[in-house]
Amino acid sequence: MHFNPYGGAAAELAAALVNADPGSGADELAALLRDHGYKPVGTLDADQARELTDWAARLSPVFDGAADQVALVNDLLVEAAAKPYISTHDDRPPHLHFAPEHAPTAHRVRAFTAADLAHAVCEDPGRLGRCARPGCRTVYVDTSRNGRRRYCTTRCANRVHVADHRRGRTA
Repeated sequence: MHFNPYGGAAAELAAALVNADPGSGADELAALLRDHGYKPVGTLDADQARELTDWAARLSPVFDGAADQVALVNDLLVEAAAKPYISTHDDRPPHLHFAPEHAPTAHRVRAFTAADLAHAVCEDPGRLGRCARPGCRTVYVDTSRNGRRRYCTTRCANRVHVADHRRGRTA
């Protein structure tokens, strides 16, 4: 499933931010951005790291599939003040940006993730989810062909299935 020309990279970055340790510092968050292909990262200071951590907390409820998911994303779009334009920086082909390239990294990440989550919600809101394993709070973007993902990883799915199997054998 393709959310937009980014291929859903911003929605996956949003999930990674939500799943990141809330105590992550600037260096860890900059590494997370780079690991998810966000370029250019620029510099992150402690204030911007705090902004991104606060933003991740705002993104989290979008993955719960609540009835107010559209309203939540609309609020994020307003807060991010995304203003799309086409960019060709770094010899890349034309692609959309949602905030000026010279804006602080945290501002650009907010606009980038809000815009892609909006696209994901419009395309198929069921593709954004939270792991169904009890006790796991990990969020994910379902890019599977059939769109029926319920767990963040195969490991979580296996844990649930093994527990179900063991309960069935003892009953």
